[in-house]
Parts: sequence; structure tokens; C-alpha cells
Amino acid sequence: MKFRPCIDIHNGKVKQIVGGSLFDENNQAEENFVSAKDAAWFASLYKERGLLGGHVILLNPSVSKFFEETKKQALSALRAFPGGMQAGGGITAENAEEYLRAGASHVIVTSYVFKDGRINYENLERLKKEVGTEHIVIDLSCRKKGEDYYIVTDRWQKYTESRLTAEILETFSCFCDEFLVHAVDVEGKADGIEENVAGLLGDWGKKKITYAGGVHSFEDLGKLKRLGKGRVDVTIGSALDLFGGSMAFEDVLSYME
Repeated sequence: MKFRPCIDIHNGKVKQIVGGSLFDENNQAEENFVSAKDAAWFASLYKERGLLGGHVILLNPSVSKFFEETKKQALSALRAFPGGMQAGGGITAENAEEYLRAGASHVIVTSYVFKDGRINYENLERLKKEVGTEHIVIDLSCRKKGEDYYIVTDRWQKYTESRLTAEILETFSCFCDEFLVHAVDVEGKADGIEENVAGLLGDWGKKKITYAGGVHSFEDLGKLKRLGKGRVDVTIGSALDLFGGSMAFEDVLSYME
């Protein structure tokens, strides 16, 4: 299990938000933390510590009045750590190359690979042809509905028809290099991991997977390591002291050694 750092950008600022509170209308989100430092500062820190494979996420849609400032922050982070971070948020076959040229190692996609809640194989093939599977991360972030976890798109606001299962991981595995999975119901709440999601990811374990959502203690990291069978990497957001939380960045890095 490795630590994968994050830089979430909303309304032009590095933030930690409650995942389920994000709404495109009026650019709203419940904020846990807003940094006075810019995205490049965080990327430079991650570069200094050799933390590869983290992600920069643009949380505003392209139609937002804040999108250009959010994008500017994202590109500055990618340039500060060339080849060290992945970029996600509104990625398509048409704009993916821009982020790769700016320094992203991979582009992260969710909404682009679904249409009307169903898998869009045409877009998957188009993106694969444009940048190659070695540069693609598919984000299968999910929310619970009934007894199952359904993949959600459009900044976690829309449910798809697809459940998070071993079969869906298998289906997408030929289109990507890695997976990223936010457990949205606990994202930003620092109140414990979604154990069923972690266990499912660990049981499959055929490609690199990063889990995000709910980590707030070293006990949580221990659970994730056990449930993920050491195969699942982790992102820590609101609980990390870099973002106003109680888990010391240095202690997290030491734990991972």
C-alpha cells in the first residue's frame, strides 16, 4: 500500500470538500478546508518527497465562471511536478493531450466514459486511441444505493446504471492503466473508510487501484491495508494536517515505509 497525494481544486482554490455536497449550480460545495497556498506549492512538496501517482482534480465544470482559474491552478501543479501526478475533471479525448503535455503522467476519466448512465465504448476507444491505455486512469467513484454501490459521474452528482463490481473492473481493465475509486458517501467526512468498497477492490487487485474516502486515523490505514490485501493504495484528504486535519503528513509517510 502506497500513499497517493491529492490536490483538489474548486473555484480556483486548493480545497477539501465534503464529496456529496458538490453542486455545479452556483459552484457550491461544503468546505472542510481552503488553503492559502496554491496548487504548485503542494505539487512541489510532493515532488520533493518523491510521492508519485497522486492526482490533481478540477472540481468545476467547463461552463463555470471559475473554470479557467481552476484549470490554471491545475496546470501549474502539473508543471511543478512533471510526470509525477495525474489530472482529472472534465477530461475528454479532445483535451487529454493538453494535460499530458503540461506534465500529467495520466488523465483520469469518469463522466466521459458514460452516456445517459451507460458505458460509452465509443468514447473509451477514442480516448484509448488518442493517448494510449498507459496514460489512462478510470475513476469508478461510487455511492451506495440500496445494498449496492453505483458508479457516479458529473462530479459525483449523477448515478449511472453500473454497480461497482469485480466484473465492471474487469470490463474497464483493458482500457486503462489504473483505477481511482472515491467512496463518495464518506469522502471529506474523515469518519472511517467504506469497508465493503475497500474489500471489493482488494479482492480483485489485478491493476493498480487508489482508494479515497473517509480515512481519518492510522487505524483506518490498517483496515485498508488488511481489506485491500496490500494491493490498494490510499489518498488522504481532510484528515491530513496539510489540509487542516489531525494526521501528520510526516507520520503518514513513515507509516507507509
